[in-house]
Amino acid sequence: MDSFSIKDLCAGKYPTVSADDTVSDCLSAMRKSGFQEIPVVVNGDYLGMVKYATLLKKKSATPETKVKAVLSNLPTVTSISSVTDVAEIMVKENCRQLALVDGKKITDVVTRNNLVRIAAKMKPLKDFKVWEIMTSPVVTAKESEMLSEAISTMTDLDIRTLPVVDRLGNLSGVLGMKEVIENSWKAGERSVVQLNKNPSSQIPVSTISVTSVVTADWEDSIADVAALMAEKSISTIPVMDGDEIVGVVTEFDIVELIANCGEREGLFVQISGLSEEDRIYADAMYSDIQNEMQKITKIVKPESLNIHVARYNESGDRKKYSLIGKLFYEGRTLNCKQIGWDLIQANKDLLKKFSESIKNNKDAVVSFRRRK
Repeated sequence: MDSFSIKDLCAGKYPTVSADDTVSDCLSAMRKSGFQEIPVVVNGDYLGMVKYATLLKKKSATPETKVKAVLSNLPTVTSISSVTDVAEIMVKENCRQLALVDGKKITDVVTRNNLVRIAAKMKPLKDFKVWEIMTSPVVTAKESEMLSEAISTMTDLDIRTLPVVDRLGNLSGVLGMKEVIENSWKAGERSVVQLNKNPSSQIPVSTISVTSVVTADWEDSIADVAALMAEKSISTIPVMDGDEIVGVVTEFDIVELIANCGEREGLFVQISGLSEEDRIYADAMYSDIQNEMQKITKIVKPESLNIHVARYNESGDRKKYSLIGKLFYEGRTLNCKQIGWDLIQANKDLLKKFSESIKNNKDAVVSFRRRK
């Protein structure tokens, strides 16, 4: 990893918008470039990013809304930032692009795709298998369900791709936000805001899903899957065990693994996806994590914990939270999920799931050894 530098992550060419451009202008730039974070630049000075995820959730935004009203203050990187520095920021902010700056001036953009591209060349990742980092069980969309339902699922879970299955549960396609946007634009829409309420979303998922699906075997190496993602320019790959879909592996999973490779003492903990409004709860969440990890340490040695928070409105203005956690310990990966109305309580419940799963796994091993 030390042989790679920030230059290896640079896009070279990248779109920009100004503060007085509109959301429609920004969406057009995203559609043409494939970027999901567009730098906002005035006279060469970097002001921030417009995030595609923000536009999805910003209910008040219209195609005519000025970019300065939807600006996100994403962290920036410099020429001396390391690969793991970039990976850690991308995981924490759940973003795909970051501005490379020299003072206030933007000089380039580093991309998650380039990070995955160099991951394919990292020899240690050839020893990791897909099943070690994939997300399982899998959230899918049925061919027959309305596109609006699939969009709601993607927005609620803060994910950009859903595997599509037929009535027998067999993998038949993949639906990504790229296809959703293309469908919206073809239908004459000029905004992704509240897409699930647009007339163009009242069609079956099967009508726009991609049917030529690229898949990986659950025992493939992570380096090989990273190479496949880079070659095909795809961010999510369904993982198969024979004909059965057993998980999904994403660019985010690979970046998360790189972030965990940074040299540090003790347990590495990362919480991503917190909105500006919810960041006040971060200290309490970290405190609960510390208390629960002390209990887990008595059973196994945890190496890193990543928790991603997605927030959505279940009814009216009432907010509900979806927490997806991934715990790395002793060469293993444990995935847990928790949904709740209260962020702090949902975090506590998620941590308890980790403790119970590890205890049950340990008890099962002890019981097996006794039978032997």
